[in-house]
Amino acid sequence: MFLSQQPHFDDKADFMATLTRRLDAVEYVRRYQETTLRRYRMAMVAAFVVGIISGAVTLAFVLSMPADVPLFTSHVQSGFLLWLAQNSRIISATVLTLIISLGLMSIASNVYDILRIRHNF
Repeated sequence: MFLSQQPHFDDKADFMATLTRRLDAVEYVRRYQETTLRRYRMAMVAAFVVGIISGAVTLAFVLSMPADVPLFTSHVQSGFLLWLAQNSRIISATVLTLIISLGLMSIASNVYDILRIRHNF
């Protein structure tokens, strides 16, 4: 079936002009994708650095405060609020650590996706 198909081109100049336009469009798309991937990579690095610095500063601030001083106080004598005020340092340090860990896993996942996309193209 493929051997019996003989394409006939009337004007080689028109064919070459069309082919050149299509190849230029493909090249434009390739450059755009490379630029987009480079921009994503730089944004991921910037988010990583800002997240690590702000998380470390916040965690250092929470852990450098005296152990007997709670982060916040409530003047209500409810059992749960009193417990929350007494353990606010441990809770906030745990939450900050979990947020930093989630951010690191998210960044690693995004970098892996970008590398996979780049490998496919």
